[in-house]
Amino acid sequence: METIKRLPTHPGDVLKEEIKSRSISQKKFAESAGVPYTQLNEILNGKRPISTDFALMMEAALGITPELLINMQNRYNNSY
Repeated sequence: METIKRLPTHPGDVLKEEIKSRSISQKKFAESAGVPYTQLNEILNGKRPISTDFALMMEAALGITPELLINMQNRYNNSY
C-alpha cells in the first residue's frame, strides 16, 4: 500500500473555517477578540504563526482548545 504524505494544516485554516461557519466577518471578529485585523488576517491565511497567548484568546472567543491550535502549529512548523 502506498503512503500518501500531506503537509500539516496551519491552525489558521481551522480558525478561518470556524469564523466563516459562524458568519462573522474577519474585521468584526478581530474587533471583538481584541486583536489587530492585520494580525488575524495573516494568521488565517497561514502567513503568521499563532502564539500561546493568541491560542488562549481563541479559546475564550470560539471555545477551541488552545492545545489543539498549538499542537497544529508545532506540527506545521516541524514540516518545513
